Amino acid sequence: MRIKLGLAVVLCIFVSASVARGQQKGQYMPGQQGLNAGVLPDPGFSYANMTFNYSADTLKNGNGNTVPLTGSYDIWANAFIFYYVPKFKFLGAKPALMVAPTVANGSLTLGSINFPNIALQGGGGGIGDTWVQPVTLGWNLKRADVSAGYAFMAPTGRYTPGAPDNIGSGYWGNDLITGSTVYLTKNKGTTANLFTDWEIHGSKTTGQGTKATPGQTFTTEWGLGQTVPLKKDFTRLLQVGLIGYDQWQVSDNGGLASPNVPASALPYYSVHAIGFQTNLVMPAKGLLFFFKFEDEYRAFGRPEGRMIVFGGSYTFRIPKPTPPKQ
Repeated sequence: MRIKLGLAVVLCIFVSASVARGQQKGQYMPGQQGLNAGVLPDPGFSYANMTFNYSADTLKNGNGNTVPLTGSYDIWANAFIFYYVPKFKFLGAKPALMVAPTVANGSLTLGSINFPNIALQGGGGGIGDTWVQPVTLGWNLKRADVSAGYAFMAPTGRYTPGAPDNIGSGYWGNDLITGSTVYLTKNKGTTANLFTDWEIHGSKTTGQGTKATPGQTFTTEWGLGQTVPLKKDFTRLLQVGLIGYDQWQVSDNGGLASPNVPASALPYYSVHAIGFQTNLVMPAKGLLFFFKFEDEYRAFGRPEGRMIVFGGSYTFRIPKPTPPKQ
């Protein structure tokens, strides 16, 4: 099963010798995809629980150089994912609907090496922003599963301009998404996977009382996987694979970051990561358990850290599959 959602990143700070400027990253947190990126659940209701931990102790400036600060940036988030796939098809594809409310807890602690008595601290916990995916179409081809859809991020998380404990982004977002899983072998055991997300953001009120619009963001997540049967009757499968993600800001920020600083003056951000994924799949029972780890090896204008994602899902199939004849 492919599971996707968006999470608002609480805070990203860019520091120069004389001024600290705040910037909101894109709402979609990379690291959610990987193997089975183009596969939709079977018809019926599916529930998934996904836990994220992003941690970083390195901050990169717009040139990719490490900012001389000590500290950490951490966020724990839990997503409650509700998926519905009807039995009928539209344009030869399975339609799907998904809603994912989240809860999150984040913390930021930064202390300057040059000025050890100066530190920045912040963080908060509570209900985060909500990802709603009202339109998704998935096609099952002979050697591939592909999907395309539209989603939006609703700013349901707490956001007060300038507050140190925000957990939401403070603005609406729109996402155009695609997913593809190509089966490289006839038995469909070896796969190549790609997920893409183009984010278009609304405006938000900054702590300085100005209006700013975060630049658009493009994200790709990829994976190369192999499925190995743990039981001869294929009722229990192990998937292992190499995964990674890449995310770029692709347009200028709009509005004002402060009364005297245009948001377009803030540096573009990007990040690149690689890691691994393991899945335990029980097809007959509609169960899936997963674990992912990805380490960021290059970043510009944002923290550079690591992502851990784990959880599971269950599909209430409609109609229930017919038991095999004895």
